[in-house]
Amino acid sequence: MAGSRHSAGLLMFRRREQLQVLLAHPGGPYWARRDAGAWTLPKGEVGDGEDLLAAACREFREETGFTPAAPYLPLGELTQKGGKRVTAWAFEAEADPAQLVCNRFEIEWPPRSGQMRSFAEIDRADWFNLQQAQLKILPAQLPFLSRLAALMIAP
Repeated sequence: MAGSRHSAGLLMFRRREQLQVLLAHPGGPYWARRDAGAWTLPKGEVGDGEDLLAAACREFREETGFTPAAPYLPLGELTQKGGKRVTAWAFEAEADPAQLVCNRFEIEWPPRSGQMRSFAEIDRADWFNLQQAQLKILPAQLPFLSRLAALMIAP
């Protein structure tokens, strides 16, 4: 159950005075000046025939340089504005956002310039409490935050 319109990702969290989640800011020129409503959980496309959780773990490593670890808490699936389905899990761990290591991609920039430029897929990551994260995350991914919060208060 995969395809180019399906992504899988992981939402890392930690417990402090308040629950915190690690969100990633997309790299590249389109996202450079955007902040509120632009952050995401690290995720990426699922390969044909690839297991969704395996894809989520692979993408998390590729986009952050951090190694995820079980147990994984299912956060379900949602559909983003452009029609892409995203399936996610949460896991508890620590990471220093300053140690972010990410894959790069190339695009023609500026458009129609004939010049190819390289950009990081994720240009930065940071920890946010849930209230801050609700302002930062892509609106379509908001349900992942509320699902994580519900799991944290469930008996």
